[in-house]
Amino acid sequence: MKAVVVEQYDSIDNIGLKEVALPQVSNGQVRVKIQAASIGFVDGLKVQGLYQTKDPLPFTPGTEFAGIVDDVAGDVSGLTRGTPVMGMTRSGALAEYITVPSAAVTAIPDGIAPEVAAAFRANYLTALYALGERASLLPGEILLVLGAAGGTGIAAIQVGKLLGARVIAATSSAAKRKFAADHGADAVVDYTDANWRDTLKDLTNGHGADVIFDPVGGEVSLQAFRSIAWNGRHLVVGFAAGKIPALPFNLPLLKGGVLTGVDVAQISRREPDAEKRITAQLFTWLSERKLVPVVGQVFPFADFREAFRTMQTRSALGKMVVRIG
Repeated sequence: MKAVVVEQYDSIDNIGLKEVALPQVSNGQVRVKIQAASIGFVDGLKVQGLYQTKDPLPFTPGTEFAGIVDDVAGDVSGLTRGTPVMGMTRSGALAEYITVPSAAVTAIPDGIAPEVAAAFRANYLTALYALGERASLLPGEILLVLGAAGGTGIAAIQVGKLLGARVIAATSSAAKRKFAADHGADAVVDYTDANWRDTLKDLTNGHGADVIFDPVGGEVSLQAFRSIAWNGRHLVVGFAAGKIPALPFNLPLLKGGVLTGVDVAQISRREPDAEKRITAQLFTWLSERKLVPVVGQVFPFADFREAFRTMQTRSALGKMVVRIG
């Protein structure tokens, strides 16, 4: 079978497709013939060896996938060959087949395309965990989403609206602001404008943002915190801008604000009950069509590098998806 194989940490330009052995099924596992896999910011960092943890070489990147169950271990129940599933794993999704524990996959609700299913889990789990569990976002509160046209940003807009918030999307271009507005943002601001905080102040009638969803980092994070409402919650989701900001401690004091970290990778180990609760809510919304995941561009398997480049240059609208089967 074909798979993207990282033999040394490097630019995506130097990573290729390789012929590798078909993975075998062990106890408790299923093998999935992958139809689509999505690309996230973390995947780009892992390929270059820049993420907090390094996958042992060689490895195949990709954490989210959707496809058809191809084989099932004898001790696995509830899944059969031919079942459409979506899944999430540490790595290995940019391949024609993957073998994972049966608990890592879930049957895809009827009517959901593989490309949509592959773009669903990580971003929307992050958004609902951040907004619902970490920030306790309330109906009627003001949610400011930074980097609002990216995968996690669009998910935060949609989840924020489902939780009853008024959502203001902050992005860096007109196309991104339109994209955010088209997917539910109540208002938009250009955070590259030197006076964007004045615009935000006007949009909130001087109140500021009750909750800030921040996957960007850099200087815009510091400026956003300066516009937080009293008792506001600033959610640290990631650092797509490439720079980790340093927050002066007097700002939380003056604002009565809270800085809260969001690390979805640790939920299953540290907060398993929360993960089950969040996942159940997301699948309910998905099945009821209250939540329609946003897919950005879809690339053929041979063009996987272009999917990475689009994501890494921060020109992506929504989450990048690679169609494999």
